Amino acid sequence: MPIILKISYFRLVARPNLRFYSKLTSQFNLLDILKNMPKEHKHIAEAQKQRKKIKERISKYVPGKVTLQVLGTGAKGAPRALYLFSDQSRYLFNCGEGTQRLAHEHKMKLAKLEHIFITQPVWKNIGGLPGTALTIQDVGVPEITLHGPPGLDEIFVATKRFVVIRDLKIHMAECTENDEFQDNVIIVKYVPLTRNPDYRINEEKMEETTENFDNFKDSQVDATVEQTDACTSTRSNRKRGRRRSASSSSASEEIVEDDIDYYAHEHSGYRTTPDLVSANSQQVLQETKEKGMSMTYICRLQPRPGALNLDKCVKMGVPPGPLLGKLKGGETITLSNGNVVTCKDVCEPDDPGPVFIIVDCPTEEYLDSLLNNDMLRKHQIFAQNEEDLACLVVHFTPQEVVQHPRYKKWIEDFSPSTHHLMLNESNSCMGSQAVHRIQHKLNLLSEDLFPLLGDRGTEIVNEVSEVHINKKQKCDDKQESESSKNCAQNDLDLGNLSVKSRPTSPMEPTLELKLNPTQYIAETMTIESFPDALQKLKQGLNENKRNHAIGEYPKILFLGTGSCIPNKTRNTSGILLTPDESQNILLDCGEGTYGQMIRFFGHESADHVLAKTNAVYISHLHADHHIGLIGFLQGRRRALDKLKLERKPLYLFAPKQILAWLNFYNKYFENIKKEFHLVPNGDLIFNDQALPELSKTAVLEKLGLSDISTCLVRHCPNAFGVAFTYKNGHKITYSGNDSNVLIHEATMEDELAHEAVIKMHSTTSQAIEVGRKMNAKNILLTHFSQRYAKLPRFNDNFAENVGIAFDYMQVRVDELPLVPNLYPVLKVMFAEHYEELEHKAVKRQMKIERQREASLNRNAKEKQKQAT
Repeated sequence: MPIILKISYFRLVARPNLRFYSKLTSQFNLLDILKNMPKEHKHIAEAQKQRKKIKERISKYVPGKVTLQVLGTGAKGAPRALYLFSDQSRYLFNCGEGTQRLAHEHKMKLAKLEHIFITQPVWKNIGGLPGTALTIQDVGVPEITLHGPPGLDEIFVATKRFVVIRDLKIHMAECTENDEFQDNVIIVKYVPLTRNPDYRINEEKMEETTENFDNFKDSQVDATVEQTDACTSTRSNRKRGRRRSASSSSASEEIVEDDIDYYAHEHSGYRTTPDLVSANSQQVLQETKEKGMSMTYICRLQPRPGALNLDKCVKMGVPPGPLLGKLKGGETITLSNGNVVTCKDVCEPDDPGPVFIIVDCPTEEYLDSLLNNDMLRKHQIFAQNEEDLACLVVHFTPQEVVQHPRYKKWIEDFSPSTHHLMLNESNSCMGSQAVHRIQHKLNLLSEDLFPLLGDRGTEIVNEVSEVHINKKQKCDDKQESESSKNCAQNDLDLGNLSVKSRPTSPMEPTLELKLNPTQYIAETMTIESFPDALQKLKQGLNENKRNHAIGEYPKILFLGTGSCIPNKTRNTSGILLTPDESQNILLDCGEGTYGQMIRFFGHESADHVLAKTNAVYISHLHADHHIGLIGFLQGRRRALDKLKLERKPLYLFAPKQILAWLNFYNKYFENIKKEFHLVPNGDLIFNDQALPELSKTAVLEKLGLSDISTCLVRHCPNAFGVAFTYKNGHKITYSGNDSNVLIHEATMEDELAHEAVIKMHSTTSQAIEVGRKMNAKNILLTHFSQRYAKLPRFNDNFAENVGIAFDYMQVRVDELPLVPNLYPVLKVMFAEHYEELEHKAVKRQMKIERQREASLNRNAKEKQKQAT
């Protein structure tokens, strides 16, 4: 019996409202600023240089400790990711959306990551690649090698306009059955799995199958949808230009060549124009998609010589000194008395290196290729040597394939000593403790504004202790019970596990993740002055509620309030606007937005929210505002199928240039073109709309709007603001006049106005001034720089109608006047963080004063020289 292991917002100023901004920044000459910007990232170059020196020094030795870490369990909304690391090297197997965020939280440093292994080129495996590449580039990784089906590296060519890879070289390894990868840590053999044509399910048959939901469990429905063959989109020879129609077929099939540099304002001009995907690469991608290749990896740690046993050395009469080093190095020595001592006499047995297998069998079509593979059979009970037996098999395989009798039989053909780890949708834990910790603390302030998260996939303990809570993920009892019956669960609690592959048994978990709400609350309540501040806040909120009628709708849920890259407490841009109980509109969709929705609403309720989301608005094409769109579209499709609802496309309001990316992905990776109906932002310009009246009427009626208008904003090319006006009179605005709510990016504090100009973002005071000039009744600030992970710096401009947003803050429009009341208690709750911000501001001001004084001294000396 085998052992189974259990386991971001844009600048929102319309052009007519920009006069105040020029006054604020008149002291800066933008051309001078750009001219004086650094011409290279010196910290990256220095980090790369240092890294190469270390690599040369340590690459000659086999590490003594190698650990596997599950970063993403594959649960609904969570990434699929497995991390292998030693003190020398890092290796990542699959990289779904949110991988870099969990790596940051669990302190899995990416500075030594050089190899990423992808099992199958689908979004759930590659959605985190762009963000991860940006992160490892910034920490000085000089190059990265992708392993997997051919053409994977072209994803970076297609995203180069909005994922700027300047200092990272990306290589694609040759991955055939005749190839292998090895270094001083690991040997990896490639096992390509292919479909059996006799099993191939065409799209028409799949549509028929998904209609008969009574024969499927929920997990089977989810997986069946994911496994539908992607159909190839067709190219259009229509010229680029402003279109007068927004029909779904023409919008989704038209190829828009995007030659725009969306970060031109941030770099110094040395960046070359990104290449387009070559004709040869397009052919490779097309063949990979048609074949549907999935890669399995057989991994063996490099053999390690046995450690020197000093007790044996003493018994053999070996004196201290250089002779010990020779024995450790494998040499034979002769003692002064003539006795010959070999390394085998005084060393422990060699460690041949354990074998573990990474397998992803996407559908039943691949079972023949998997079960009949001779390379894999060598590590099952048919192995000729005991050291060839697999000690661990990691299954990225979907759960309903794992439940297939043939797959079960394949599992049973492994040795009883082999452990099995499932990283698929059967798991429930999403891997983050930090988001629950801060939400429990904020919930103390207001249960309405900060409701506890609906994600219940992580074990909860309630105890107050000084002991550090370890990190580990766990499946819930219901899933555990069902999986046990089918021999398809993990037999040890190894969710976000850390298991040692060397020197101890791989079944030994070393980390554990649990939630401890009692501990989180106790930490907060012991902060000096917090209980008194909390009591005062509660009294004020209750009094305000008595004096104000609060309607249920409209309400706004912040899913991401950070800029550029996610951190533990702020994800990248995403806002869910709910005007009434029948529908939602998503405003921007940064990486991990779909997962944020699952965390907030819970696995079941999220499906209903997704099904009611009829529109997505993308403000501009910086990656942190739209890279999560594909994952969101796929999640919405699964929700509709699970709820037995018709698959209707949502309206996608976005710059039309987004089609260059979406059509590329649709054509060469997975079918997504039927999930959206593009309405270009440029066709909705205020007082200059190009959208036909009949089409606009249909859009407004579907979304319950009386009007929708966009305007160009100063940020990057094709950046837009938007105003949604509902039939009930509410107006939610990103630019415009006389609005109920203005949601505006406030990326930086006022003292960083110089940097804000360079990046074309706003400071907090500038954002507030925009709201004042446009007569906004309420202003909500978001898209904070990650330096403000918990709080931005407050100033005198924070008036009674100005609120700051947090991830998972849900606010009804009628509750907005209550939000500013939180400021005093927030400053107490996050006092340490706020004091650090103030300290940095003081140091920054002192540096400016020193530079100013030095400049005055230089000018005085120049004048003195000229005078003499």
